[in-house]
Amino acid sequence: MSAAFRKAAKARQRPHRERAQPAARTKLGLLEKKKDYRLRAHDYHKKQNALRALQKKALDKNPDEFYFKMIRAEVKDGVHVIKQPKDEVTPEQMKLMRTQDIKYVEMKRVAEAKKIERLKAELHLLDAAGSGRGRHVFFVDTEREGEEFDIATQLDTVPELVDRVYNRPTIAMLQRETVKGPTDPAHLKKLAQQRKNQYDLLRQRIEREKAMFVITQKIQTRKDLLDKTHKVKVKKETTTGPAIYKFKFQRKR
Repeated sequence: MSAAFRKAAKARQRPHRERAQPAARTKLGLLEKKKDYRLRAHDYHKKQNALRALQKKALDKNPDEFYFKMIRAEVKDGVHVIKQPKDEVTPEQMKLMRTQDIKYVEMKRVAEAKKIERLKAELHLLDAAGSGRGRHVFFVDTEREGEEFDIATQLDTVPELVDRVYNRPTIAMLQRETVKGPTDPAHLKKLAQQRKNQYDLLRQRIEREKAMFVITQKIQTRKDLLDKTHKVKVKKETTTGPAIYKFKFQRKR
């Protein structure tokens, strides 16, 4: 065969191209290629060798051998998990623990209530902005008196102090004594901010004390549920209150 004939035959040959893997069939495995066949064969022999090693290990195992993981482990959904031992607690022990929990939470709640009372005594229930939350109502007999009504004259003070609900001196007191305390606007603003921070702290402590009271009620409810008395749930548990149960009446001796 001449070189020219071989060259012409080679030119007539079509190059071989392997078909691409469709994206929809990727989950079914690789296509039958030389390279893919070698990978599957290698994986198959590897698994067979692992199975033979496990079979040999099982045959060589002592049938009288025992260790605690045999009874503390199990297989769930093909996953090897360790069983968690259950706490063995009697109902009497559980009631005692609930009682200790209630006493601890109640102790913290009482301490929080005492702090609230001390903070209220320091603040004298003043508003952070310097004005009362309520309204001071004045009554007049006629509409004309209402139109001509002057709050400063009624309160016997200067107009600049009308908005104050605490430490509001009268005109006679201002004429008799000099003004005591800070008068600088910057200093007054700083004091107002401090007073506002104290009221925010008071509000947080009141909310914490209410939350502890709810926790105490919920713990007491769980303690009562340990009794074997027939009970019916009347109301579900919420974030602001415990569940309510109706217990069967039993006459005590």
